[in-house]
Parts: sequence; structure tokens; C-alpha cells
Amino acid sequence: MQMVTQENDLPGENESHMIGLRAAITILKGWKATRSQIQKILGISSYALDRVTAGNAPSKLDGEQAERISMVLNIHAAMRTLFENPANVYGFMRRPNDNDFFNGRAPLDVIAYSGERDRSFRGS
Repeated sequence: MQMVTQENDLPGENESHMIGLRAAITILKGWKATRSQIQKILGISSYALDRVTAGNAPSKLDGEQAERISMVLNIHAAMRTLFENPANVYGFMRRPNDNDFFNGRAPLDVIAYSGERDRSFRGS
């Protein structure tokens, strides 16, 4: 394990966002999200998704995109806390849910298709 000894060794804000973006895409793919769902949930273009998938960084992310990435990472962390079985960790988000809020829809569909500024995903 390498220790960080200087502030210069820390990743910059944009590099941290790119690491988070790659992780969020990997999580969404694990949830079996479609390409369209990934783009809508993260608020990124097809071009940006292609660049990240190919190992390249897109241009700088905006605040809303960073917030969306954070939400995906936090949802996944919550799933890992709630469920021990990987099938549930990755499967919950695509399973239909009959609770009132979801009304039979899968959580993945709710966050992908509820609108860019929907309070149900943004939590505000």
C-alpha cells in the first residue's frame, strides 16, 4: 500500500469525479441498466459514456452530474449494507416494487425516467 506523502499526490477534483463516474457506470451495468438508463441517470451524453467506457475521460463534469454519481454510489452502498447476497445487491434495483412510492415499478426505472430534476431521485 502506497502512502500519500504530499498534497500533489492526491487526485484532483476532476480526476476524483472520473473515478466516481467509472464506478457508477460499473454499478449501473451490474444493475443491468440499459445504455439509455445509464445516460439518463448520470446525466451524460452518449459520447461521454463511450469515452469513459473506452477508458478516456470526458470533459469536466458539472455539479449535478457529480451529485448523480454520488447518489448511485450511495444507493449501491446502502444495498450492500442491507443485503448480503450479491443477487439482491445487484438485483433489487431492477425488480418491480409494489410499495406505494414505486407503484409496481422497478427502482431503476423510477430513477431513470422520473425526470432530470425529480424530487424522488434528488431527495430535495
